Amino acid sequence: MTIRIEPLGKQHDRAAFRSGEPELDDWFHTRAGQDDRRNVARTFVAVDDEGIAGFYSLSAFSLSLTDVPEALARKLPRYDKIPAALIGRLARAERVRGQGVGELLLADAIGRILGAGRTLAAYAIIVDAKNDRAVAFYQRYGFQSFPSRPNRLFILTATAAAGYAKL
Repeated sequence: MTIRIEPLGKQHDRAAFRSGEPELDDWFHTRAGQDDRRNVARTFVAVDDEGIAGFYSLSAFSLSLTDVPEALARKLPRYDKIPAALIGRLARAERVRGQGVGELLLADAIGRILGAGRTLAAYAIIVDAKNDRAVAFYQRYGFQSFPSRPNRLFILTATAAAGYAKL
């Protein structure tokens, strides 16, 4: 299976996409294009011969210093907000379950964030997991839960860069 990842465009048929997560599917079908046009989120799609195999969105984000675990917060300047990047939504199609598409999407998202990091600072990469299965997925790749919000996870961009360099 050959997959290419590209920015969401009008040529992509979103209506047939099903991830098994109705909330993610609804956002993708009805709001992904609007969010892109409004500069709220950039959506990228994984496309194969059968259509859209998955997607993710990226946005700028900021963390309150009080959200950061104390051990990390002590090392940061006392700014009100710390810059971060948000992988807002990530889903793979049910038809490609177990084929590594979720991992491919995550790797591509991290790669794009790290590439942007040459011109736009981001201390951490944030994800909001929809359920315990998603939490476990992100934890396999080094993401840690925030103490006050277990379904919001992060990985430091420095940690992600070190892991990405090993690929």
